[in-house]
Amino acid sequence: MQPASKRFEAIVGGQVMIFETGKLAMQAGGAVTLRMGGTMVFAAATMSREARSDIDFFPLRVDYEERMYAGGRIPGSFFRREGRPSEEAILTARLVDRPIRPLFPKDLRNDVQVILYSLSADEVHPIDILAINAASAALMISDIPWNGPVGAVRVGRINGEFVVNPTFQELEQSDLDLRIAGTREAILMVEAGAKEVAEEVMVEALDFGHRALQPIIDLLEKMAAEVGKPKRAYEPFVVEEDLKAQVAELVTEGIRAALEAPHNKAELNEVLDSLRQEAIERLGGEDASLALKVKVAFEEVLKQVVRQRILEQGIRPDGRGYTDIRPIWCEVDISPRAHGSGLFTRGETQVLTLATLGTPREAQELDTLTPTEFKRYIHHYNFPPFSTGEVRPLRGASRREIGHGALAERALLPVIPPEEEFPYTLRLVSEVLSSNGSTSMASVCGSTLALMDTGVPIKAPVAGIAMGLIKEGNRYAVLTDIQGMEDHLGDMDFKVAGTWEGITALQMDIKIAGITREIMSQALEQARQARLFILDKMLEVIPEPRSALKPHAPRMIIVQIPVDKIGAVIGPGGKTIRAIQEETDTKIDIMEDGRVFIASPNEDNANEARERIEKLTEAPEVGRIYTGRVVRVTDFGAFVEILPNTDGMVHISQLDTQPVRRVEDVVKVGDEITVMVTGIDPLGRIRLSRQAVLEGWTLEEALAYDKASREKRNQRGGRSGGRGGNRGGGRSGGRSGGRDNRNRQGGDSRGGPRR
Repeated sequence: MQPASKRFEAIVGGQVMIFETGKLAMQAGGAVTLRMGGTMVFAAATMSREARSDIDFFPLRVDYEERMYAGGRIPGSFFRREGRPSEEAILTARLVDRPIRPLFPKDLRNDVQVILYSLSADEVHPIDILAINAASAALMISDIPWNGPVGAVRVGRINGEFVVNPTFQELEQSDLDLRIAGTREAILMVEAGAKEVAEEVMVEALDFGHRALQPIIDLLEKMAAEVGKPKRAYEPFVVEEDLKAQVAELVTEGIRAALEAPHNKAELNEVLDSLRQEAIERLGGEDASLALKVKVAFEEVLKQVVRQRILEQGIRPDGRGYTDIRPIWCEVDISPRAHGSGLFTRGETQVLTLATLGTPREAQELDTLTPTEFKRYIHHYNFPPFSTGEVRPLRGASRREIGHGALAERALLPVIPPEEEFPYTLRLVSEVLSSNGSTSMASVCGSTLALMDTGVPIKAPVAGIAMGLIKEGNRYAVLTDIQGMEDHLGDMDFKVAGTWEGITALQMDIKIAGITREIMSQALEQARQARLFILDKMLEVIPEPRSALKPHAPRMIIVQIPVDKIGAVIGPGGKTIRAIQEETDTKIDIMEDGRVFIASPNEDNANEARERIEKLTEAPEVGRIYTGRVVRVTDFGAFVEILPNTDGMVHISQLDTQPVRRVEDVVKVGDEITVMVTGIDPLGRIRLSRQAVLEGWTLEEALAYDKASREKRNQRGGRSGGRGGNRGGGRSGGRSGGRDNRNRQGGDSRGGPRR
C-alpha cells in the first residue's frame, strides 16, 4: 500500500517553502523533500546503531550530490554519470554541516550521516539554503538525538532594501549575498559576500536575517511534534569527574608554566604533548579506553586554563593583548616566471600566492545547476602537511582546502576589474607554507599582493583578519588575529575581509548561544581597525598595481569583427585560425559576438596577428587604395585580390593611362598592383581602377572618368550591334559594350559565320 505523506508549508520572505515527508526513504532515520518554486532538494539523516569507542570526537558526515537530472541535463563526462562532487556541491555540503554540527550532544559517538540530493533545479532559486533547511527537517523528525531545529535564509540588499531569499537574477543586482543559519535564540553560521558593505549594514542584515528565519523554526518544531520519531537512546562518551580532577591536578601547573614561558607554536606543542603523554601513562596505563578519556580530560583542562588566563589576566597564549596583531611582513615578485606573486607572513602563518593570466577560453567552465556557465577569476588554496610540521600523503584538494579557497576568492571578487577593462582569465594559487591560524585570511592578503604585482588594475586592495571570542557568563573577550589554539578553544571563528570602504567577505561559526548585537558590533569594529592596519603594511611594499604586465605575461589585444566574418577568420576546419596562431606564436579566442582576443607575451606578434585578422575581415571601402595580387586575367580585364578572399575587377580601360589592347600586355597572374575601389554594386561586385592611382585622381575624378568611359563604350556597342542587324550583331554588340572598347562588330569572324 502506498504510504501517506505529510505536507507542511511556511511563508518565508513572501515565498512558499513546502516540506513533505512520509513517502520517500522509509528506512532512513528521517527523510524529507523541500521545494521552493521549481527547485527541490531531498535530505535523509541516519545514525549507526553502535557508538565508536576509539575516537574523541563526534563522527558526522554531510554529503550533497548534485544530480544533473534536476536540471534536465545529462552529465558531460565520458560515462555520462556524475563523478566526484563539484566544488559547488562540496561548498553546499560544508554550508549544511556548519550550523547542524554544534547542536549534536557533545558525548555522542555514533556515526551520523546526512545525505542530500538535488531533485529539481529551476535556475531561479539557489539550492544551498534549501539544503540547510531540508537537513534540519530530516534531523528533527528522525530518531537521532539533536538539539535543533536550525533555520536558514539568504539575505540580499537591492537599492538599500533587504530582500529575503533573492533569486539568482536578483542577486546580480544585490550588493550583499548573506547566508545565515540559526536557532530561535541565536545565529550559528554566517557566510557572506559583499560589495564593500559597511559594518553597521552587515549587523542590520544579520538581525534582519535572524528574524526572517523564525517561521522556519516554527514549522520545523511543528513537524517534529506531528511526525517526529522518538529520539533513540545512545551510549554516551563520559569522562568521570574524579578522572578529570586527577588530570587537572597533574597537568594544570605545567600548562600554566608553558604558557608563561616564551615560546613559539612548536615549542608550546612539544611541552603540551609531553604533559599529555605523561598524564596518559600515569592515569591511563595500558587501557586504551581509559587513555582516550585521559586525553579528552587533558584537552578540557587546557581549554579551561587558556580561557581563564584570557578573561582574568587579559593575556592570550602567546602573550598578546586582545587587539594585538602578530608581526607582519610582506614581499612581492618572488617568482621570476610567474605573472605575479605575493608573500604574506603574519606571525607563524605564511602564505605565498602566485597569479597567472590566461585568455578568455581558459576560463573555468562550470557544469553545475546554477545559471553561471563560466568563471574567469579562480582562486585555489593548498594546505600541505609541512605547513604544520606533519607528515602525510598528498591527495587531491580536501573539503577544507576547497572551502578556504572559495572564501578568499569571494573576498577579492568585488575588486576584480570587469572583462571589458581587463580581458584576462585570472587564476590565483595560495600555497600555505606555515600555519598557525587564519591561513584563509592570509591568502586574501597574499592574493592582493599577487594581483598588484601582476599589474591587475584592482579597484582597491583587500585584507582579511580572523576574530575570536571567549565568553563565560557575562564576561567576554573579543580577540583580534586569532591563532590556532584560540580558534580551537574559543567560542567563535569570525573571518572578515574587506577594503578601506567596507566588507567584501564574511564567514562566521559560533559554538555557543547568546552572541549579542553588542558583541557582534564590537567584533566587526575590531576587525575593521585590524584590516586598515594590515592594508597599511601591505601598501608599504607595493602601493598600487604595477603600470605594466611582467615580461612573460601575455599582452591582450581585442579586435571586433563582424559576426558574419567569424567563419572567414576560422577557416575550413579551423585551418586559417590555426595558421595565424602558429605563425605568430599567439593564442586567439573568438567570441560569438565577434570579439577576438589575441594574447602573446610578444606585443609585436600580437599586433601581427591582429593585422592578419583585420585583413581577413576588412570590408572594401569605395575610394580607398589597395595593393593586391592579380589572381585571374580575362580578355576584358584583370581580377585582383585586394583583401583576403575578396576580389575586384580592373576593366581593361582602367588598367593604364594609355589605351590597352591586351590585358596581358600590362599585368599577369601573380603581379602586385595598386588600385582604387571606385564602386561596389548591389551584388557586392567590386570595380577597381589602376588608372586612377597612376593619374593621382580623387574618387570623384575617377568616377567621372569611369562614367564617361562607360557611356562611350555603350555608344560604340550600340552602333556595332545595330550594324550587325542580326543575332551575330546583337550578341557581339552586347559583348563589346559590356566587356571592352575593342572593335568587335557583328560581321567579324565570330559573328559572321555563326549566322
